[in-house]
Formats: sequence, C-alpha cells, structure tokens
Amino acid sequence: MNKFNLVKIFASNKKDTIENREIFLELPATIKEINTIVEESLAKQVFNKNSSIKIKKYLLDKNEKKLIYKNNFLILTEKEIQLLELLLSYNKPITKKKILSNVWHYSTEADTHTVETHIYRLRKKINDKFSDENFILNSKEGYYFWKKEIQLQKIFLQLSIEKEL
Repeated sequence: MNKFNLVKIFASNKKDTIENREIFLELPATIKEINTIVEESLAKQVFNKNSSIKIKKYLLDKNEKKLIYKNNFLILTEKEIQLLELLLSYNKPITKKKILSNVWHYSTEADTHTVETHIYRLRKKINDKFSDENFILNSKEGYYFWKKEIQLQKIFLQLSIEKEL
C-alpha cells in the first residue's frame, strides 16, 4: 500500500518472477482470487498500521513487543505495553487508581504498589537501554508522557483512522 492508498499487485504467469513479491497473483486468476488478494493485503496493512505506535522518539511495535529507537530495541511485557498505550491515550496525568483499574483491573480501593513498581522497572529498563530518564514523567496528579509532540501524533493518528473509515 502506498501513500495514495493504492494496492500494488504483481501478476504473472511465471511463478519464479513473483516469488519474492509481497503481494502477488498468479495468472490466470478469477475475480474471486483477485478480491481475496486485495482484501488480505488491505487487512494486513491496517493490522500493521495499528501494531506500530509512535511514542515520543520511539516506535512501539505491539506485535514484536518491542520499544525501538534507531537500531536499539527493548523487549516489553504485555502489561508494559498496556501501560504505555494508556499513558498515550490521555493528554493529562493519569492517577495511580485509574492505571490500576484500566491495566490491572484492580478495584480503585485497592492499596498496592503495583503501579509504582511497574513504572519504576519500566523507567529503569528504558534508561538502561536508551539513557532516557524522562520517558515517563510524574507529578502530584499522576503519571504521563504527554507533550506537544505526543498531542500532534494523536491528532495525526485520529485523522488517519477517520480517513480509512
């Protein structure tokens, strides 16, 4: 899929000319086969787009469970990914109680250090790998990494999703 939302399908009656193509159609083909190829390629493109999220200068690859910056990456747990997605979804600090409720599905009345412990460990992993002490910030209102650049990324992502619909 290119920037104009066009799907390029390579078609040939010679199998060896299309083996290394990502999307290919062997000729002759029926309309049903063509439709299947187009639908599968569009579904794959939407899946890949929803699987990678830009957070600050990093790329969060949800399929590979990696936080990537340049040629380095960090393996994340499922809870760490959920925590990052929650932080990204708000444009203000998120309270410990809201994080407990949304990520761990704990009661808001629960008294636990789960959030603090996970954020401490995640900050340490990120700082050890990328030397970034300011990835997740906190204030008396809660935890966040919202900045102007994040807000712009969210606006762009929303516009992209609306465009696809």
